[in-house]
Amino acid sequence: MMLIIAATFIWAGSALTQCEEIYLKGYVIDTVKNQGFYNLMVINVTTQQGVFGRPNGEFSVYVRPKDKIAFSVKGYGKKFIEIPKQDRCAIDTVVYLSPNIQKIEEVTVYPIKSLDKIKEEREALSRRETRTVTGVDMLKSPITALYERFSKKAQSKRLVAEMEHQDNINLVVKELIRVYVSFDVVHLEEDQFVGFINFLNIDEHFLKTASDYELIVYIKDKLDHYKSLHPYLFD
Repeated sequence: MMLIIAATFIWAGSALTQCEEIYLKGYVIDTVKNQGFYNLMVINVTTQQGVFGRPNGEFSVYVRPKDKIAFSVKGYGKKFIEIPKQDRCAIDTVVYLSPNIQKIEEVTVYPIKSLDKIKEEREALSRRETRTVTGVDMLKSPITALYERFSKKAQSKRLVAEMEHQDNINLVVKELIRVYVSFDVVHLEEDQFVGFINFLNIDEHFLKTASDYELIVYIKDKLDHYKSLHPYLFD
């Protein structure tokens, strides 16, 4: 009887020491050749959240017991691991990925920009200025000011500037979506980009200031909404 009680306390004590949050870190290695991974994505399938790995294949992320983790690299087969219950709050591991070898039809290849490069383009978004007369200049030249305000030519110039600016925004968003598609974060065909981007109608300030993670969450949520409204486009 005493042995049973002692065993019960030992089991209860070990259960209490099991970690609720575990620091998972390690490296991804190519099984064929030694190389870096510039598009490594570590995805928590259970929580539907993901982080980007480092170019040398190193990664780190916080997970919970029973979480299913996927390692995704464009051109490689996915690798999945399940986090076990344990009393150690850190796991150091090595993940081996094998490249996909398959025969495919000819496709159009779009260059994938780095997230850092796209972030620079996001932050640099600005509307091309058109000539306007305000303040002191307006007092000095009221006729010019009135002309700038009401002339069709000036209005056309402003409209062109606004259209060019919107095109620049759409191009940056398109590059972002291409990156997310390459990481398997979202699933969208190239010919579906324009319709979704028009639906997205992303706020310029948010596009310029949001973090990579905030943009991923926002675009994934909007894509789910878009697909629910237009299921026939994704049959």
